[in-house]
Amino acid sequence: MQPQPQDRILRIKAVLALTGLTRSTLYRKMEAGTFPKNTRISTRCMGWRESAVSQWLDNLKAQEAAVRPRA
Repeated sequence: MQPQPQDRILRIKAVLALTGLTRSTLYRKMEAGTFPKNTRISTRCMGWRESAVSQWLDNLKAQEAAVRPRA
């Protein structure tokens, strides 16, 4: 059994770079419940758990694969 990697907190720039979303689209998706909510790191700082963002990306890939016709 392999040890679980540490679940890092990603800042907004890292999340935008990983997902390719714009800031406004990211917040719209959070409001709609289709993107993981952010968590407060400090008084003026928010972040997202890397595991939640990775899981969202994996689910997106799975949905695309299910829709894509097989050749």
